[in-house]
Amino acid sequence: MELSVFNIEGTETGRKVSLNDEIFGIEPNDHAIYLDVKQYLANQRQGTHKSKERGEVAGSTKKIKRQKGTGTARAGMITSPTIVGGGRAFGPRPRDYGFKLNKKVKQLARKSALAYKALENNIVVLEDFSMDAPKTKKMVAISEKLKIADKKSLFVLPEANKSIYLSSRNLEEVSVVTASELTTYQILNAKTLVILEGSVGKIEEVFKL
Repeated sequence: MELSVFNIEGTETGRKVSLNDEIFGIEPNDHAIYLDVKQYLANQRQGTHKSKERGEVAGSTKKIKRQKGTGTARAGMITSPTIVGGGRAFGPRPRDYGFKLNKKVKQLARKSALAYKALENNIVVLEDFSMDAPKTKKMVAISEKLKIADKKSLFVLPEANKSIYLSSRNLEEVSVVTASELTTYQILNAKTLVILEGSVGKIEEVFKL
């Protein structure tokens, strides 16, 4: 699969880049995508939820009424979950929601996500560029020139660039990630994948397993 390389002015440079069919041309595996996205979202959860149970609620442990003869259900202490103000029965406790996922499944999921983007023609290859200082206006201008300003876009950089990251941080529709840290969720969450020319080789290195 060949794509034209654009510059930051939104015009074609005349060069073309070949995308590896073993990555961008595979048959997408929806179940692998589901598992990888599920793990990603599970890892984002803090898991710090906690409610007090009957042994943790402040209150007397004295039996609040006699066992029989009241015509109502028997009751032990005022902290019982059946009484207003009592503890919660089987309430949430702090836990880790993460789970193990095999490396090859994660690789397949990311390849499948990239393959979907290729099938939908939502990949743009951009000539390598850099910024000496953070300029949000410049990132806005690049998005407008590429005609993706009104869409969620993900810029894939060959290596970390603090100025580009800071330039996009305040833009709701623009995200930046390095090729080595690309995730299935990020790929699918963006409408357009903007891959810098130098990132194409990096992606192939990451997925050569």
